[in-house]
Amino acid sequence: MEIGVLGPLVVRIDGTSVVPSAAKPRQMLALLAVNAGWDVNVTTLAEELWDASPPSGPAGVVQTYVKQLRRAIALALGPERECTAKEVLSRGYTGYALNLPAPVMEADVFQQLTGRGLRALAGGDDETASKLLGQALAMWRGPVLADVRIGPALRVELLRLEETRRSALEGRITADLRLGRHAEVIGELLALTEQFPLQESLHALLMLALYRCGRSWQALEIFRKLRASTVDELGIEPSLRVQQLHRAILAADPQLDVTVPSLAAF
Repeated sequence: MEIGVLGPLVVRIDGTSVVPSAAKPRQMLALLAVNAGWDVNVTTLAEELWDASPPSGPAGVVQTYVKQLRRAIALALGPERECTAKEVLSRGYTGYALNLPAPVMEADVFQQLTGRGLRALAGGDDETASKLLGQALAMWRGPVLADVRIGPALRVELLRLEETRRSALEGRITADLRLGRHAEVIGELLALTEQFPLQESLHALLMLALYRCGRSWQALEIFRKLRASTVDELGIEPSLRVQQLHRAILAADPQLDVTVPSLAAF
């Protein structure tokens, strides 16, 4: 079975999709899929599906959705499989669980690659880090669960995966800068800093890339825009670490040509 959440929801058994077209059953399947192998209690399912406005008798509606999902699973399994739809989507003491035969979890592979890449980065193996983190990021097919309504339980998973993706991006760009690929990452960093106008680490990487391309004035302009955003929206100055990078650029510090200062190093 394949489960994919790094884009539109994918749940396939032997290549056959079991994702329903109806919004609520799809949302329920998404929550079961991100918790594959673990019981999701009926209360959590109801909160995800209806938030603070559940229908009367939500447990009965959940059971109806379970029956719909089991029908799709049964069709995908076919008549010759040893396991049944009730075993794949089982009822526990408090809720339901998706029990998958030899599952391939897209999000798990992404996180494993990211972890290996970040460890390589920390160990100074920049080529391996860039490669592994690039492979991890290439797995994304769009926003998390792009075709699923996101309720409170799925939102937690969305935020966790988006944060891991941001770490992978910063790590891959840091590795590329260490490898002298500063000109290649400027366009990507310009887009990212527009998307995340208060994310200091991305702005720091962009400032360094621009500086190394002989565009010091643009690096200083990026700092000016970051400072305006943090002062206007948060009422604070940029961190001391980013200010130190700004001063190093003003002074044309030769260390900037040979090192990639992460925010943790400032």
